[in-house]
Amino acid sequence: MVGARAIFAKGLTKKYGESKALDAVSLEVDDGEIFGFIGPNGAGKTTTVRILTTLLPSSGGEAKVLGFDVNKDSDEIRRRTGYVQQQISVEFFMTVKGNLDTYGRLWGVEKEERKKRADFLADKFGLKDVLNKKALEISMGERRRLQVAREFIHDMQLLFLDEPTVGLDPIVKRTLLDFIREKVKKDGITVFFTTHIMSEAEYLCDRIVIIDKGKILACDTVDELKRKFPTETILELVIEEKDDKAVGLLESIREVKKVALADDGRSITLYVGDPYSQTPRILNALLREGYHVSELRVKEPTLEDVFIQAVKRGGDLK
Repeated sequence: MVGARAIFAKGLTKKYGESKALDAVSLEVDDGEIFGFIGPNGAGKTTTVRILTTLLPSSGGEAKVLGFDVNKDSDEIRRRTGYVQQQISVEFFMTVKGNLDTYGRLWGVEKEERKKRADFLADKFGLKDVLNKKALEISMGERRRLQVAREFIHDMQLLFLDEPTVGLDPIVKRTLLDFIREKVKKDGITVFFTTHIMSEAEYLCDRIVIIDKGKILACDTVDELKRKFPTETILELVIEEKDDKAVGLLESIREVKKVALADDGRSITLYVGDPYSQTPRILNALLREGYHVSELRVKEPTLEDVFIQAVKRGGDLK
């Protein structure tokens, strides 16, 4: 992952009147990296991508993609990159097969190689049964699969994926994420992946930027982000005895932040800092008072928890 920078941006700004869609965004993406760009809808993700893909001029700052200036070298950048847009973009009156073949021809892929890649992608993305149907005749999910699949029919150094899993079912989503990972490993491409679905970014990305309201709040690996923005871990346990006095016992333990008892009177949720050092203390306290724990589960903090903390704290505070 360490090496040349595929993307460099410094002080990137985009204004619409008095409103700032991007506010001095700076970031660096390494060659061969899967880089996550996460945030809620309206955070500035698509605006950033459209500037980096030379589809939208910035209002200030600088940006280079694969060493080329986004304001001066748009042709060079477009020749070396792929881009799956957030909105559906296919040729509706062409067949699925025609869409794949035409896209390959536009990129100069030889006929035999186009057919080989189209067959592989149709199989990979579950499009074999609709190859001879027009894009207008297939479902929205199938159109989305087609849009994503056709981008892989040509070679590229850098792939921009802007909310690529919208409209895909869970199985196809996982297929896409795994396929991206395989492409990076096999071909060494760089991926710039935007999403508001935190679990996807956590599963796929090497590093992640959190952006909100046009500002970068943090940038690091998932593990480091969890360290910088610590959140409480949830312990879920079930006691055999139906007794709400157990709640008071658990609340008296200093390390326990919060306790909630379910309606069944036996399932208890606890919020703790470090479950691995505190769980033995919690279990021993229950055992001393005659309670028997039949189930115990630890729910680790997620990237979504980290994102919420980052927004609340206003970013990467020291």
